[in-house]
Amino acid sequence: MIELIEKGIMPKEAEWIGFIESLKKKTMLSDRQALKNALVKAIKKRIPGKKFGILFSGGIDSSLIALICSQAKADFICYSVGLEGSEDIIKAGEAAVLLELSLKKKVFSEKEALELFKETKALLPVKDSLSVGVGSVSLASMKLGMKDGINAFFTGLGSEEIFAGYERHAKAKDLQEECWKGLKSMHSRDFLRDYSIAKSLNAGLLIPFLDSELIVQAMGIPAEQKINEHQKKIVLRELAVELGLPEEIAWRKKRAAQYGSRFDWLLGKLARKKKQSKTEFIKGL
Repeated sequence: MIELIEKGIMPKEAEWIGFIESLKKKTMLSDRQALKNALVKAIKKRIPGKKFGILFSGGIDSSLIALICSQAKADFICYSVGLEGSEDIIKAGEAAVLLELSLKKKVFSEKEALELFKETKALLPVKDSLSVGVGSVSLASMKLGMKDGINAFFTGLGSEEIFAGYERHAKAKDLQEECWKGLKSMHSRDFLRDYSIAKSLNAGLLIPFLDSELIVQAMGIPAEQKINEHQKKIVLRELAVELGLPEEIAWRKKRAAQYGSRFDWLLGKLARKKKQSKTEFIKGL
Protein backbone atom coordinates (compact mmCIF):
# COMPACT_ATOMS: atom_id res chain seq x y z
CA MET A 1 0.00 0.00 0.00
CA ILE A 2 2.75 2.47 0.86
CA GLU A 3 4.23 1.77 -2.57
CA LEU A 4 1.19 3.53 -4.08
CA ILE A 5 1.99 6.72 -2.21
CA GLU A 6 5.63 6.40 -3.25
CA LYS A 7 4.39 6.28 -6.85
CA GLY A 8 2.28 9.39 -6.34
CA ILE A 9 -1.06 7.62 -5.93
CA MET A 10 -3.02 8.47 -2.79
CA PRO A 11 -5.20 5.56 -1.59
CA LYS A 12 -8.48 6.30 0.14
CA GLU A 13 -8.44 6.45 3.92
CA ALA A 14 -10.64 3.36 4.19
CA GLU A 15 -8.21 1.44 1.99
CA TRP A 16 -5.28 2.39 4.21
CA ILE A 17 -7.12 1.41 7.38
CA GLY A 18 -8.10 -1.91 5.80
CA PHE A 19 -4.48 -2.49 4.82
CA ILE A 20 -3.28 -1.91 8.40
CA GLU A 21 -5.99 -4.26 9.71
CA SER A 22 -4.77 -6.95 7.32
CA LEU A 23 -1.19 -6.54 8.58
CA LYS A 24 -2.39 -6.73 12.17
CA LYS A 25 -3.93 -10.12 11.46
CA LYS A 26 -0.63 -11.37 10.01
CA THR A 27 1.50 -10.18 12.92
CA MET A 28 3.00 -12.78 15.24
CA LEU A 29 5.80 -12.71 17.80
CA SER A 30 8.95 -11.58 16.03
CA ASP A 31 12.65 -11.58 16.88
CA ARG A 32 15.43 -9.04 16.59
CA GLN A 33 17.23 -10.69 13.67
CA ALA A 34 14.09 -10.86 11.55
CA LEU A 35 13.40 -7.22 12.39
CA LYS A 36 16.95 -6.18 11.51
CA ASN A 37 16.74 -8.01 8.18
CA ALA A 38 13.39 -6.40 7.36
CA LEU A 39 14.71 -2.97 8.29
CA VAL A 40 17.75 -3.16 6.03
CA LYS A 41 15.72 -4.68 3.21
CA ALA A 42 13.04 -1.97 3.42
CA ILE A 43 15.68 0.72 2.94
CA LYS A 44 17.86 -0.99 0.34
CA LYS A 45 15.01 -1.99 -1.96
CA ARG A 46 13.94 1.66 -2.20
CA ILE A 47 17.32 3.00 -3.26
CA PRO A 48 16.72 4.56 -6.71
CA GLY A 49 18.93 3.98 -9.69
CA LYS A 50 19.69 7.70 -9.74
CA LYS A 51 20.88 10.36 -7.31
CA PHE A 52 18.40 10.94 -4.49
CA GLY A 53 17.97 12.93 -1.30
CA ILE A 54 17.40 12.16 2.37
CA LEU A 55 15.38 14.53 4.58
CA PHE A 56 17.99 14.67 7.31
CA SER A 57 17.84 15.84 10.93
CA GLY A 58 20.73 13.88 12.44
CA GLY A 59 18.30 11.77 14.45
CA ILE A 60 18.02 8.00 14.60
CA ASP A 61 15.65 7.56 11.65
CA SER A 62 17.27 9.70 8.98
CA SER A 63 20.77 8.76 10.14
CA LEU A 64 20.04 5.05 9.93
CA ILE A 65 18.62 5.47 6.44
CA ALA A 66 21.73 7.40 5.45
CA LEU A 67 24.01 4.77 6.99
CA ILE A 68 22.38 1.89 5.08
CA CYS A 69 22.40 3.87 1.85
CA SER A 70 26.06 4.75 2.39
CA GLN A 71 26.94 1.11 3.06
CA ALA A 72 25.19 0.26 -0.22
CA LYS A 73 27.42 2.86 -1.93
CA ALA A 74 24.37 4.77 -3.16
CA ASP A 75 24.55 8.27 -4.65
CA PHE A 76 22.69 10.72 -2.39
CA ILE A 77 22.73 14.07 -0.61
CA CYS A 78 21.25 14.81 2.82
CA TYR A 79 19.19 17.97 3.32
CA SER A 80 18.54 19.83 6.55
CA VAL A 81 16.75 23.12 7.27
CA GLY A 82 15.96 25.30 10.27
CA LEU A 83 16.45 28.63 11.96
CA GLU A 84 19.84 29.84 13.19
CA GLY A 85 20.94 27.72 16.15
CA SER A 86 18.26 25.10 15.64
CA GLU A 87 18.95 21.68 17.08
CA ASP A 88 18.40 19.86 13.79
CA ILE A 89 20.85 22.05 11.88
CA ILE A 90 23.50 21.47 14.54
CA LYS A 91 22.92 17.74 14.97
CA ALA A 92 22.63 17.12 11.24
CA GLY A 93 26.06 18.70 10.77
CA GLU A 94 27.58 16.60 13.54
CA ALA A 95 26.02 13.37 12.20
CA ALA A 96 27.15 14.15 8.65
CA VAL A 97 30.74 14.46 9.86
CA LEU A 98 30.61 11.21 11.84
CA LEU A 99 29.04 9.29 8.95
CA GLU A 100 31.02 11.09 6.22
CA LEU A 101 27.87 12.20 4.42
CA SER A 102 27.27 14.88 1.83
CA LEU A 103 25.01 17.41 3.57
CA LYS A 104 23.39 20.59 2.30
CA LYS A 105 21.54 22.82 4.71
CA LYS A 106 19.70 26.10 4.69
CA VAL A 107 19.47 28.38 7.69
CA PHE A 108 16.32 30.48 7.37
CA SER A 109 15.94 34.03 8.55
CA GLU A 110 12.66 34.82 10.28
CA LYS A 111 11.51 36.71 7.20
CA GLU A 112 12.32 33.78 4.91
CA ALA A 113 10.59 31.35 7.26
CA LEU A 114 7.42 33.47 7.27
CA GLU A 115 7.27 33.27 3.48
CA LEU A 116 7.88 29.52 3.74
CA PHE A 117 4.95 29.19 6.16
CA LYS A 118 2.69 31.01 3.71
CA GLU A 119 3.80 28.80 0.83
CA THR A 120 3.34 25.63 2.88
CA LYS A 121 -0.10 26.62 4.13
CA ALA A 122 -1.30 27.21 0.55
CA LEU A 123 -0.40 23.61 -0.35
CA LEU A 124 -1.99 21.82 2.60
CA PRO A 125 -5.50 20.42 2.94
CA VAL A 126 -5.26 20.76 6.75
CA LYS A 127 -3.95 24.19 7.73
CA ASP A 128 -3.12 23.93 11.43
CA SER A 129 0.13 24.82 13.21
CA LEU A 130 1.33 21.19 13.35
CA SER A 131 0.79 20.63 9.63
CA VAL A 132 2.40 23.94 8.67
CA GLY A 133 5.34 23.43 11.03
CA VAL A 134 6.14 19.90 9.88
CA GLY A 135 5.22 20.60 6.26
CA SER A 136 7.52 23.62 6.10
CA VAL A 137 10.50 21.43 7.00
CA SER A 138 9.65 18.93 4.26
CA LEU A 139 8.92 21.58 1.64
CA ALA A 140 12.11 23.54 2.33
CA SER A 141 14.28 20.41 2.33
CA MET A 142 12.84 19.09 -0.91
CA LYS A 143 13.19 22.46 -2.60
CA LEU A 144 16.88 22.37 -1.73
CA GLY A 145 17.13 18.99 -3.41
CA MET A 146 15.26 20.15 -6.49
CA LYS A 147 18.02 22.71 -7.05
CA ASP A 148 20.41 19.76 -7.37
CA GLY A 149 18.14 18.02 -9.86
CA ILE A 150 16.92 15.55 -7.22
CA ASN A 151 13.26 14.55 -7.14
CA ALA A 152 13.19 11.47 -4.89
CA PHE A 153 13.58 11.76 -1.12
CA PHE A 154 13.82 9.28 1.75
CA THR A 155 11.77 10.19 4.80
CA GLY A 156 11.57 8.60 8.25
CA LEU A 157 7.77 8.78 8.33
CA GLY A 158 6.24 5.89 10.26
CA SER A 159 9.15 5.10 12.56
CA GLU A 160 7.49 6.77 15.55
CA GLU A 161 4.41 4.59 15.17
CA ILE A 162 5.98 1.17 14.71
CA PHE A 163 8.75 1.71 17.30
CA ALA A 164 6.76 3.76 19.86
CA GLY A 165 8.42 7.16 19.69
CA TYR A 166 5.66 9.51 20.84
CA GLU A 167 4.80 10.65 24.35
CA ARG A 168 1.34 9.12 23.97
CA HIS A 169 3.02 5.74 23.62
CA ALA A 170 4.66 6.21 27.02
CA LYS A 171 1.25 6.91 28.54
CA ALA A 172 -0.65 4.12 26.75
CA LYS A 173 -2.15 1.28 28.77
CA ASP A 174 -1.78 -1.03 25.76
CA LEU A 175 1.27 0.07 23.77
CA GLN A 176 0.79 -2.18 20.76
CA GLU A 177 -2.86 -1.14 20.35
CA GLU A 178 -1.79 2.48 20.54
CA CYS A 179 0.76 1.83 17.78
CA TRP A 180 -1.86 0.17 15.57
CA LYS A 181 -4.24 3.06 16.22
CA GLY A 182 -1.53 5.54 15.26
CA LEU A 183 -0.75 3.68 12.05
CA LYS A 184 -4.41 3.83 11.01
CA SER A 185 -4.61 7.57 11.66
CA MET A 186 -1.56 8.38 9.52
CA HIS A 187 -3.64 8.85 6.37
CA SER A 188 -5.41 12.00 7.51
CA ARG A 189 -2.61 13.18 9.81
CA ASP A 190 0.53 12.61 7.71
CA PHE A 191 -0.07 11.29 4.21
CA LEU A 192 -2.25 14.12 2.94
CA ARG A 193 0.31 16.66 4.17
CA ASP A 194 3.40 15.00 2.72
CA TYR A 195 1.66 13.87 -0.47
CA SER A 196 0.40 17.41 -1.16
CA ILE A 197 3.88 18.86 -0.73
CA ALA A 198 5.62 16.23 -2.85
CA LYS A 199 3.00 16.50 -5.58
CA SER A 200 3.44 20.28 -5.76
CA LEU A 201 7.13 19.73 -6.55
CA ASN A 202 6.59 16.67 -8.76
CA ALA A 203 8.79 14.81 -6.29
CA GLY A 204 8.64 11.25 -5.03
CA LEU A 205 8.76 10.06 -1.43
CA LEU A 206 10.61 6.92 -0.27
CA ILE A 207 9.07 5.64 2.99
CA PRO A 208 10.88 2.52 4.25
CA PHE A 209 9.48 2.51 7.81
CA LEU A 210 6.00 1.83 6.42
CA ASP A 211 7.11 -1.14 4.34
CA SER A 212 4.56 -3.91 4.96
CA GLU A 213 7.13 -6.55 5.95
CA LEU A 214 8.84 -4.12 8.31
CA ILE A 215 5.53 -3.16 9.95
CA VAL A 216 4.72 -6.83 10.59
CA GLN A 217 8.14 -7.53 12.08
CA ALA A 218 8.24 -4.36 14.20
CA MET A 219 4.74 -4.88 15.53
CA GLY A 220 5.67 -8.44 16.48
CA ILE A 221 8.34 -7.15 18.87
CA PRO A 222 7.19 -7.12 22.52
CA ALA A 223 6.31 -3.69 23.92
CA GLU A 224 8.99 -3.79 26.62
CA GLN A 225 11.68 -3.92 23.92
CA LYS A 226 10.41 -0.68 22.41
CA ILE A 227 9.94 1.66 25.36
CA ASN A 228 10.57 2.14 29.06
CA GLU A 229 10.37 5.05 31.48
CA HIS A 230 13.72 6.40 30.32
CA GLN A 231 13.83 5.86 26.55
CA LYS A 232 11.66 5.35 23.47
CA LYS A 233 12.33 3.31 20.29
CA ILE A 234 14.80 1.15 22.20
CA VAL A 235 14.99 -1.84 19.86
CA LEU A 236 15.49 0.40 16.82
CA ARG A 237 18.34 2.22 18.55
CA GLU A 238 19.99 -1.03 19.60
CA LEU A 239 19.75 -2.48 16.09
CA ALA A 240 21.08 0.74 14.59
CA VAL A 241 24.21 0.44 16.74
CA GLU A 242 24.60 -3.18 15.65
CA LEU A 243 24.39 -2.01 12.04
CA GLY A 244 27.18 0.51 12.59
CA LEU A 245 25.50 3.75 13.67
CA PRO A 246 27.55 5.60 16.33
CA GLU A 247 25.90 5.46 19.74
CA GLU A 248 25.77 9.23 20.14
CA ILE A 249 23.50 9.38 17.08
CA ALA A 250 21.50 6.24 17.80
CA TRP A 251 20.60 7.32 21.35
CA ARG A 252 19.94 10.98 20.62
CA LYS A 253 16.55 12.04 21.98
CA LYS A 254 15.19 13.57 18.80
CA ARG A 255 12.62 16.34 18.84
CA ALA A 256 9.86 16.46 16.23
CA ALA A 257 10.74 18.32 13.02
CA GLN A 258 8.72 21.44 13.83
CA TYR A 259 10.57 21.78 17.15
CA GLY A 260 14.04 20.66 16.05
CA SER A 261 13.96 23.22 13.23
CA ARG A 262 12.57 25.92 15.59
CA PHE A 263 9.81 26.64 13.08
CA ASP A 264 7.14 26.01 15.71
CA TRP A 265 8.93 28.42 18.06
CA LEU A 266 8.85 31.09 15.36
CA LEU A 267 5.17 30.51 14.66
CA GLY A 268 4.52 31.06 18.36
CA LYS A 269 6.65 34.20 18.44
CA LEU A 270 4.91 35.71 15.41
CA ALA A 271 1.50 34.84 16.82
CA ARG A 272 2.31 36.47 20.17
CA LYS A 273 3.35 39.67 18.42
CA LYS A 274 -0.17 39.88 17.04
CA LYS A 275 -1.67 38.71 20.34
CA GLN A 276 -3.06 35.65 18.60
CA SER A 277 -2.92 31.90 19.04
CA LYS A 278 -0.85 29.97 16.50
CA THR A 279 -4.10 28.73 14.96
CA GLU A 280 -5.39 32.30 14.54
CA PHE A 281 -2.05 33.47 13.15
CA ILE A 282 -1.88 30.71 10.54
CA LYS A 283 -5.47 31.34 9.54
CA GLY A 284 -4.52 34.92 8.76
CA LEU A 285 -1.43 34.09 6.69
